Amino acid sequence: MTEALKLTDLSKTFPVGRTLLGRSTGSVKAVHPVTLSVRQGETLGIVGESGCGKSTLARMLVGLLEPTTGTIEIEGDALDNADPAEFGKRIQYVFQDPISSLNPRKTIRQVMEAPLKRLHRMPAAQRRTRISEIFDSVNLREEFLDRYPHEFSGGQAQRIGIARALAANARILILDEPVSALDVSVQAQVLNLLADLRTKFDLTYLFISHDLAVVEAVSDRIAVLYFGSVVELGPAEEVFANPRHPYTKLLAESAPVVGRPLAAPEAAGTELPDPLNPPPGCAFAARCPRATERCRVETPVLEPLGDASEAACFHPLGD
Repeated sequence: MTEALKLTDLSKTFPVGRTLLGRSTGSVKAVHPVTLSVRQGETLGIVGESGCGKSTLARMLVGLLEPTTGTIEIEGDALDNADPAEFGKRIQYVFQDPISSLNPRKTIRQVMEAPLKRLHRMPAAQRRTRISEIFDSVNLREEFLDRYPHEFSGGQAQRIGIARALAANARILILDEPVSALDVSVQAQVLNLLADLRTKFDLTYLFISHDLAVVEAVSDRIAVLYFGSVVELGPAEEVFANPRHPYTKLLAESAPVVGRPLAAPEAAGTELPDPLNPPPGCAFAARCPRATERCRVETPVLEPLGDASEAACFHPLGD
């Protein structure tokens, strides 16, 4: 199957602190080198607790942040961060908060026209036709085009956000918590719409969420991030049912389930390590019941485990 997206050693480091001369006094590695590929038409779910680097990774993919190291290839072509238009034609972002992602001073028609004007230099007649087609595909009425963002519900605004991404004719959509701000009933409608659009337009999704049930339901594969690194990668039906990395097991057990009492996860600590003073070895060692001395001095890398899963762990579950 064709690779839609390929990341090679992609990382992001932010400088922190400044001297009087403006020099950085330290740095935080938000995303450690990530190497993975996403197949055309696939949905790759990305999960992890707050601060693990999910959104930083997503912003690098669409050119909102420049990677510190590594390369991004879309359909075999390496994309240069110096040309944002090339990103926009290939890959688009659907934001978490649908209302705040839309310019309140512009009508929906103006919002929709922006990528068609700036990325594709499309004339007015073609823009009208394209917008009409896209609005129909997301089940919105054309009369909405002359209204402003504040006149819409969250679900309608998210459909508009999806329509804006599709208008650019991108083949890959980065969905950053696309339903977390919506009511449960509306979430289901938007998820069904996304599934239909993926089939209709042969789209590829990177679906970022903290809701494990949603990610498992919509994804083909799942990548689990911890402290800026991918610690497990595998088929969606296996990752949480038969986790191989202890952190994945902790995530699965921490997720609320209807009918099950809430309980604190059993781990040595509940916080991420200090990003300004990262520990040596495995970043999860202090929270891991299986950790050994090796885990505290050596950093594991993502390796195949003999099945379809990969894990960055010296003592994977099931072994």
